[in-house]
Amino acid sequence: MRLAIASDHAAFALKSTLLPWLRALGHDVTDLGTHGPDSVDYPDFGHALGVAVASGAAARGIALCGSGIGISIAANRIAGCRCARVDDPLSATLARQHNDANAIALGARLIGEEMARACIAAFLDTDFEGGRHAARVAKLDAQPPLGVGV
Repeated sequence: MRLAIASDHAAFALKSTLLPWLRALGHDVTDLGTHGPDSVDYPDFGHALGVAVASGAAARGIALCGSGIGISIAANRIAGCRCARVDDPLSATLARQHNDANAIALGARLIGEEMARACIAAFLDTDFEGGRHAARVAKLDAQPPLGVGV
C-alpha cells in the first residue's frame, strides 16, 4: 500500500522505528518529515500529510506528534483527509470501519512502539464497512472548507 508518514520532533524517534517496519511489510512509504530531532511546528507536517492523502498521492497516512492531537487537527484541515487520533487497535479499527478514516494520528509521548505498531496494523488491515456509515462519511466530505459559508 502507498503510505505517507509525518511527524514533528516529539515523534521523530517513533517514526524512525516505524519506517523500516512498514517497508519490511511491503508498503511503499513516503516520509514527509521531520528528518531530525530539532524542534519543528507540527502544523506543517500535518498539512503535508493531509495533502498527500487527500490528493491520492498516498492511500493512507500516519501522523505522529507528542500527543497526536495537534497533528491530527492540522491534517483534518485539508478537505478529503479524515484523520482519527487513536490510542489502541480497537479505536484504529473503528476509525476505518465506521468513519473511513484515511489517516490516523498517534501520540508518541502516550503510547509505546509496540502499541503504535498494533494500532497501525489494525488501521491498515481494516476495510470501511460502508452501509449505514457511508451516508455519514458523505456528510463529512460535503462540509464546506474552513471559512466557506460560516
